[in-house]
Amino acid sequence: NMHGSLLPKYRGRVPVNWAVLHGERETGATLHVMEAKPDAGDIVAQQAVPILPDDTAKDVFDKVTVAAEIALWSVLPQLMRGQLPRRPNPLAQGSYFGGRKPEDGRLDWTRPAAELYNLIRAVAPPYPGAFFESRGRRLVVVRARLARPEIAALLPESCGLGLHAAAGKLLARAGDGGVIHILELWDAGFPGTPLSPQQVSELAAHLP
Repeated sequence: NMHGSLLPKYRGRVPVNWAVLHGERETGATLHVMEAKPDAGDIVAQQAVPILPDDTAKDVFDKVTVAAEIALWSVLPQLMRGQLPRRPNPLAQGSYFGGRKPEDGRLDWTRPAAELYNLIRAVAPPYPGAFFESRGRRLVVVRARLARPEIAALLPESCGLGLHAAAGKLLARAGDGGVIHILELWDAGFPGTPLSPQQVSELAAHLP
């Protein structure tokens, strides 16, 4: 079986999303022997890939797909000869994670900025997306960045947690004082359609 992580880390469901959510800098693909316990068999081959600071889960998934091909090709001649290279999968050194639900993408502005940013990256489309609610609308943060110092400085220290408009930009203050620069929003009722400049302006007009 081919699994989308560097076992024994991130055994279980949606391993790429969990790796991005936890701010990992590396993941990969593992070809392993099937056992009754999920992702617990001996390791046959592995290939690592980097996770860059602005990578979304989709970006990482694409890398892991290529890594899976490389891992398989690295041992295919041996497998075709009936040989099975294997080494132990040290489960005690790893972790197991279950599935995720769309509601898990809710943004809690009391959390640290890096944690919120990792959540945005981990569930960005084609996944359901990280979201918050404003004036009865559920808004999905499709693209964002940790604000550069000169952008973060646009937000006065007096601004509380959550979304604010400053100098024509949408900025969110996190629980640790960090700032997230929101670059693209969707209305959850119209997935795939970014808010227009006029809609963003209307949203900003009702923000502190």
